[in-house]
Amino acid sequence: MKNYFDNIEQKLRKNINFEKIEIIDNSHKHKGHKSFSSTKLHLALNIKSNYLVSLSKLDAHKLIMKVLEDELKTKIHALEIKIYS
Repeated sequence: MKNYFDNIEQKLRKNINFEKIEIIDNSHKHKGHKSFSSTKLHLALNIKSNYLVSLSKLDAHKLIMKVLEDELKTKIHALEIKIYS
């Protein structure tokens, strides 16, 4: 799993300017949910980025979702995004 998170971080770093990122796997919190699948992840991103903070919240989230578009189609079921400076 660490390699997968490293790949996500590198993909984001390649496309978005940020100072720090924390990727948290919250999948275990959703095991009882109707749409839960052990093959899909529920992730939380905590991103420190002066660049993303300069954008509207909607535009910042859209940018992150665009960068992770393939992962969202295949491996990530839910993505919580928190951006701070």
